[in-house]
Amino acid sequence: MIACLILFAELRCQYDILLNIGVTKYIMTDRKTYKTLDTLRFDNRFTRELPADPALANHRREVVGACYSRVQPKKMAEPTLVAYAREVAEALDLSPEDCTSEAFTQTFAGNRLLPDMDPYAMCYGGHQFGNWAGQLGDGRAINLGEVVNQNNTRWALQLKGAGPTPYSRTADGLAVLRSSVREFLCSEAMFHLGVPTTRALSLVTTGEMVLRDMFYDGHPKQEPGAIVCRVAPSFTRFGNFQILASRGENDILKQLVNFTLRTDFPHLHKDTEEASKETILTWFDEVCQRTAEMIVHWMRVGFVHGVMNTDNMSILGLTIDYGPYGWLENYDPNWTPNTTDANGKRYRFGHQAQIAQWNLLQLAHAIYPLVGETEPFETSLNQYAKSYESQWQTMMTQKLGFQTYEAETDEDLISDLLTLLQIVETDMTIFYRNLSQLELNGKALDQVSDDMLMMPILDAYYVLDQLSTSYRSKMAQWLRRYLTRLQKDGVNDDARRKKMNAVNPKYVLRNYLAQLAIDKSEQGDHTMVNDLLELLRRPYDEQPGKEEYAKKRPDWARSRAGCSMLSCSS
Repeated sequence: MIACLILFAELRCQYDILLNIGVTKYIMTDRKTYKTLDTLRFDNRFTRELPADPALANHRREVVGACYSRVQPKKMAEPTLVAYAREVAEALDLSPEDCTSEAFTQTFAGNRLLPDMDPYAMCYGGHQFGNWAGQLGDGRAINLGEVVNQNNTRWALQLKGAGPTPYSRTADGLAVLRSSVREFLCSEAMFHLGVPTTRALSLVTTGEMVLRDMFYDGHPKQEPGAIVCRVAPSFTRFGNFQILASRGENDILKQLVNFTLRTDFPHLHKDTEEASKETILTWFDEVCQRTAEMIVHWMRVGFVHGVMNTDNMSILGLTIDYGPYGWLENYDPNWTPNTTDANGKRYRFGHQAQIAQWNLLQLAHAIYPLVGETEPFETSLNQYAKSYESQWQTMMTQKLGFQTYEAETDEDLISDLLTLLQIVETDMTIFYRNLSQLELNGKALDQVSDDMLMMPILDAYYVLDQLSTSYRSKMAQWLRRYLTRLQKDGVNDDARRKKMNAVNPKYVLRNYLAQLAIDKSEQGDHTMVNDLLELLRRPYDEQPGKEEYAKKRPDWARSRAGCSMLSCSS
């Protein structure tokens, strides 16, 4: 119905120094006064205003004519608090004393419901690896309700791993500690990096063991169970609209679109009346832009989502569902962390922008019945591509420390760099961070040797023996072109370095660091989880004494499970 798949040769995106691109809408600020758990104000607009599944029994089934099913979390045997994010707690008006209380642990393990909570699981569908999968839904996520804080900001609370729902299919609805540690830490790491994301309030162990076959190879084992409380303005996904459209439930589809506009996009539509076609199209265009901006940030910091199915795409342009994600360590645009995607590499790092556009196309198909015209959707999808191209150029300009993007020099300069980074194993994070250490200071470039030029970036290479004479010559030649370009801007080294270090992090949640924290946590030692949480609050700062966390992936992590590849159960 809508023919619009845009091909672009190179991925492009933008970064407007740190917390930009709509992320500022969700910044959580300090509070001087607090509420207690029992006095949190729940609004629960989602369950009040949208049609519910009339069946209350919690058994697996197709749910039609509804946006959600009410369901109670499973009672857990012996919950223990592992960690909580103080910034998220403050956004909910919760004090540190509340967060370290037994009541907090029991509440966010699902054992204790607050008076106004109205737990439910969402109904949605989606395309998985490019194929329509039908009904999916919250198979191991239970929404507790929506809190409205003292600033009248709405936050939905969701427990991941709290037990089965009608959408669990053949699964148990539980989560294991390894996947929960990864989700908890990455949610907060991404926020502090300035990436649009859902948040994580807490991580608790359940005191129960969960059977998991990590690589689906017929070797399941018992693992400790855990629950993450996720927090976001909304958990609505592309798939929420897709499932309704696929069933021809256009009246409910219209209800959901109007609800989403009123609740999550009030600047576009505040009335109780039905949104006009023009409003819906404006909304779709904004979703396209938010999605592009999110992918911009992924590319900037080297994040690979790993499972960009349409049911894992947030309508708010937030990173959602931290499953088999990974951080690009050696720069490889074809790398995917997902074992399920190892052959096709559909969700590889260098393909994420195109996949996002394809997913937006599927959203357009879903809401088309409310508009009845294809051309406006095509315009928005085309604009997504153009916007992404422009923003990627600006982002790369900032990573390299230039004042503005100048196509006549910068296009080839950036393209040649990305080619060089792939020839030998080059740590992406360290390379860009150390590139800022190059100095101009008025030196004549012909007086600086190739070895001296490369000295600041040598630590980014995994195997120095790979640096052949030919490669060294090519990289040194690129560095001379780069420094010549910097001289044109006339910015002193200190100012340029400060600007570059504000967009090129020193610390990211490297795959092996997360795995080390998991290893310790599974033995009952949660100190590294909390240490990483604290470290990742300031990813752009030097943090003396923490340099170990900024080092390259060690050799032992090259092929170890959890450090190189992960499955969807991770």
